Amino acid sequence: MSDTETGPIGPSIDYAEVLRRIPHRYPLLLVDRAEDYRPHERIIGIKNVSFNEPFFQGHFPNNPVMPGVLIVEAMGQTGAVLMSKSLNADVTGKTIFFTSIGEAKFRSPVRPGDTLRMVVDVLRHRGDVFKFRGVAFVESRVAAEAEFTAMVVENS
Repeated sequence: MSDTETGPIGPSIDYAEVLRRIPHRYPLLLVDRAEDYRPHERIIGIKNVSFNEPFFQGHFPNNPVMPGVLIVEAMGQTGAVLMSKSLNADVTGKTIFFTSIGEAKFRSPVRPGDTLRMVVDVLRHRGDVFKFRGVAFVESRVAAEAEFTAMVVENS
């Protein structure tokens, strides 16, 4: 049994710290909290998907499905929380940006009422650049997966 099946090992990050760690806000803040934070290694982001999400108005009105690109964005934001905390980044003077996304696969729809758990593991990092592998789950079902890279950039 893996640690994700037995429960988190590392500490949790509440919504207030998420807001301190990344600049995203409504309607594009896609991480409510995180758990199992392990510096430079792993984090699990949590997104409670509500019917009130603005994207459900158009995607799709009679069959609401969270857009896959937003699931990948949620995994990226989860990785950004890990980077910000691991590097103790000055978020007032720096921003974390995607630099690449690959191997994205969408396996199962995410719908209103679902809790999205995004397991994001660091594949490697050097300085301010991290490469991640993310897998998003609803219960035990894989919703999406991707590899992505992000870096810390000074604000201009």
